[in-house]
Order: sequence, then structure tokens, then C-alpha cells
Amino acid sequence: MKKALLLVSILSISVFSTACINNFAVQELNNKAKAYMEQGDYQGAIERLKSSIDLDDSVFESHYNLAVAYTNAEDYVNAISAFKKAIELKPDFADGYYSLAVAEESLVTAINADEVEVNADGQFVKPAQEDELEPVAAEEENISDVKTLSPAAQNAVNELLTDAVANYNKYLETAENPQDVEEVNSKVKALEFKLSGQPADAAPVQEEQQQ
Repeated sequence: MKKALLLVSILSISVFSTACINNFAVQELNNKAKAYMEQGDYQGAIERLKSSIDLDDSVFESHYNLAVAYTNAEDYVNAISAFKKAIELKPDFADGYYSLAVAEESLVTAINADEVEVNADGQFVKPAQEDELEPVAAEEENISDVKTLSPAAQNAVNELLTDAVANYNKYLETAENPQDVEEVNSKVKALEFKLSGQPADAAPVQEEQQQ
């Protein structure tokens, strides 16, 4: 359910218009990337946008669109980095903060689902393939259904959620007359509760979001 809700948020993150880009080659690469994304070829979009950034690293749209492509490709680590660069170039773009927060939440979901691991140095890495894992004795399997994160992973999750809260709030501060104030505030409250470390069954019942 959590991942499904995040997917809805990800789908709401749209590619930024390239009409105002003066460099024709950069604009063409962005337009080609948009076409690839519409076809679901996110890797093709990523390669075009990386080429666009190689031509001109100062174009906000290229970095933002690259972040969107990474998000759709479920490469949240690189998406976060690209969103941060886009925000650095255009700190008054409210949707950048919202999109960054979604990517950070999505990375937390991936960590909890063992789709991304955090090593002892705090770096995000892909988990080992099944054929690379040590065999586990039958009696050691399914000892507990409770997900236990390593200290490094738990620290990373806490930092990501804390940053997501800050970015959702920054979105509300930066956006002009946002229509989703209640929804975003609900997200913030849920993340703050999770960061408090209280048991899940103690969570307050929230009203269903309006459609």
C-alpha cells in the first residue's frame, strides 16, 4: 500500500517545460528525453539528459528532468542527487522540494524492502544476488517477521525522513497558494510520528484524504 501511494506521487511529478532553454542542442536533448519517458524508456531518457548536462551544466530543467527520469526508473539515490542540484540552481521552484521529498520517502521504502542496502560507511548499494548469498539453515529462516535494520541503515532512514519532512515544509513555504496543503501536512505528521519511534499500533487514526 505504501509503495502504491508513493507511485501515485511519483506519477504526479511531471517533466519541466524546455521552451525557455536558449541552447538548441540542450533543448533538443531534453525534448528527446521527454519522448523517451512518455514511452517508458527511462534509461534512454537518462542518457539524453546526461548528455544535455554535459553540454551545459547550468540548465535547471535538465537536472530536474533527469531527477524525474531517475525517479521513474526507481533509482532514488541518483534522483535525490539530481533534485538537489536542480534546487541549487532554482531554489524558488516549489515542486522541486516536493519531488525531492517523494524520492527520499521512496528510498526509505526501498531500504525497508531490501531493494537497497546501506553499508557500514552509510553508502547505498544494491543487494547481493540470491546466488551470491550464503545458504541459510532451515531453522534460521523466518525467525521473526519484524524488520530489523542495521545501525547504518536506520541512521540513513532517519536522515532521509527528517529531510523529507523539511522538504515537504519547504514546498508549502515556497508554493503560491498550494491546493494540497492538507495532504502534505498529513504526510508530514505521518513522517514525524514515524521518526518519534512510537509503535505502529499507537499511531493516531487519520481521516481519509479527499479524492
